[in-house]
Amino acid sequence: MKTVNIGGVDLEYVRLRSAHAREGAPTIVFLHEGLGSISMWRDFPQKVADATGCEAVVYSRAGYGRSGPEALPRDKHYMHEQGQRVLPAFLEALAIERPILLGHSDGGSISLICAGGTGTPLAGVVVMAPHVMVEDLSIDGIRLAREAYLNTDLPVRLGRYHTRIDAVFWAWNDTWLSPWFRDWNIEEFLPRIACPVMAIQGEDDEYGTMEQIDRIAAQVRDVDLVKLADCRHSPHKDQEQAVIDAVVGFVARVAGD
Repeated sequence: MKTVNIGGVDLEYVRLRSAHAREGAPTIVFLHEGLGSISMWRDFPQKVADATGCEAVVYSRAGYGRSGPEALPRDKHYMHEQGQRVLPAFLEALAIERPILLGHSDGGSISLICAGGTGTPLAGVVVMAPHVMVEDLSIDGIRLAREAYLNTDLPVRLGRYHTRIDAVFWAWNDTWLSPWFRDWNIEEFLPRIACPVMAIQGEDDEYGTMEQIDRIAAQVRDVDLVKLADCRHSPHKDQEQAVIDAVVGFVARVAGD
C-alpha cells in the first residue's frame, strides 16, 4: 500500500491495473462511505477495472483505514472540505486527469461537491446511495447503527478495517445525529455539475429514499438513474453485477466508445 501526503496527513491508496486495459480510458477514482476504507471495497474496484478497461484508484480518507488521523471534531462542512480541497489535491498529487469519480454514500456526496463546487475536470461521476440532504430515514438508520455499535460485535468487525475504529465510528455517528446537522444540504452544487452523472439507489436502502437521486435528476443536466430492487445501502454488494454492468455502460458513453 502506498501513501500520499495531503494537507499534512498521509492517505493510503492503491492503483489497480485493468486486466483488459484500454488506451486512453479514464481512471476511475473510488470514494468510500462514512464507515469505509480501501479494504472494505474488497475486490469490487478490481472487478470494475477489469470490466471497463480503466485503471482504478482507491484511497482511504483521513482517519479511515490505515490513513493518518483526521482532525476532530467535525463540523457541518466536513464533506465540503473533502470534495473541494482534499480530493482535488489528491488527484493533482497522483497526476490523475479527467477521472470518473465513483462514490458510495458519503463518498458519493463528496463526489457531487467536487463536481459542482470546484473547477476539477471530470469525465463523469457515478454515485451509489448518495446523500444530498438529511432525511428522517437517514437519522433512524444511524440511530440503529449506534445501538449496534454499543451492543453487538460491530466494533470488532469494523476494527479489522480501521486503525482508529472508535474515532471513525463516533465522528460519523455523532455528526449525523447532531441537531446542527439536520439542515445539511448540498443541492446548491447540483446545477453547476457539467459532466455526466449516473446515480444508483437501492429500493430498500435503510439510510435514504429515492428522493435523494430524484433530486439529483431534477437539477443536474445529464443524469442516468439506476433504481435497483432487492437492494439496500450498498448496491455494489447487494446487486454487484447490475452495478458493474451499469458502470460499464456509463464509461462507454462518457469515453465515447
